[in-house]
Amino acid sequence: MRSNAVIALAAAGLALGALASQPAMAVEGKLVLYTSQPNTDAQQTIDGFKAKYPNVDVSFVRDGTPRVMAKLRAEFEAGAPQADVLLIADAVTMEGLKKEDRLLAYDKADLSAYPAGIHDPQKMWFATKLITTGIVYNTKATMKPTSWLDLTKPEVKNLLAMPSPLNSGAAMIHTITLTGSLPGGWGYYEELKKNGALAAGANGDILRQVATGEKLYGMIVDFMPIREKAKGAPVEFVFPKEGVSAVSEPVAILKSTKNPEAAKAFIDFVLSKDGQELTLKQGYVAAHPAVALPAGYPARDAIKLMPFDAGKALADEAASRKRFSAIFE
Repeated sequence: MRSNAVIALAAAGLALGALASQPAMAVEGKLVLYTSQPNTDAQQTIDGFKAKYPNVDVSFVRDGTPRVMAKLRAEFEAGAPQADVLLIADAVTMEGLKKEDRLLAYDKADLSAYPAGIHDPQKMWFATKLITTGIVYNTKATMKPTSWLDLTKPEVKNLLAMPSPLNSGAAMIHTITLTGSLPGGWGYYEELKKNGALAAGANGDILRQVATGEKLYGMIVDFMPIREKAKGAPVEFVFPKEGVSAVSEPVAILKSTKNPEAAKAFIDFVLSKDGQELTLKQGYVAAHPAVALPAGYPARDAIKLMPFDAGKALADEAASRKRFSAIFE
């Protein structure tokens, strides 16, 4: 009798397992991802997705966000967009596509584990990670900054480098965030200019200048100096006390997708705990609050995010670009 009961329970378990796997097995067909993720990260994301949805044939196009968008816009013009899913650097670009009615809302996306304010309220794009911008400094610097305002001090005169928002989407988001959050607004950037700040180059160039001592301070995305410090570079990274800006590498489904079910499954995977654990494995801060932070980062509750409205940033971008140019050009 006991043996029969065990067999019956095992059979029931197999039946339940089969039922549980049916939704994943039912998702099939081709899926095209356009992404600005590094090639290795993109392939890892796809491999993780395919482990859950083996019947989906995924291909991807990878380039920097401006080039990915240029390709996509050319396809829009031709009336033949190829991408099903878009995973790019910033929410402002996604807001532009949302405004143009290019994105498909995914109402059933499960966001119950996430805090309010990091995903699109209409569920047209979703944050996948949090890449913050803070302060990097060379360890030989005498003044150890803890605040954004420290960069306007005499000790930093002619020793600060930062990416230009005229050439970087992340830097534009950072600029809009700071000017909207710091008491001085645009006056803060005017003070930086008076203090000899150099606004040019990408994040990698900022890291090089600070690590070599050419400059002693910089504004930079978090993971670069944290990783280089672990390798022995003479740099420290600071999350300023007022808070930091963040680029969320959002993911979205294009309205023109040829395979909406597979596209929704991709969103489900990226937002799931497993998908977010992959973000940690890749060395980034996952958007999911229950996922640990990479080595070298403080506790999650020690990182304060400044408020950011992607829709307002999109509306203000041209004016912000003009204002920054007037100060630094």
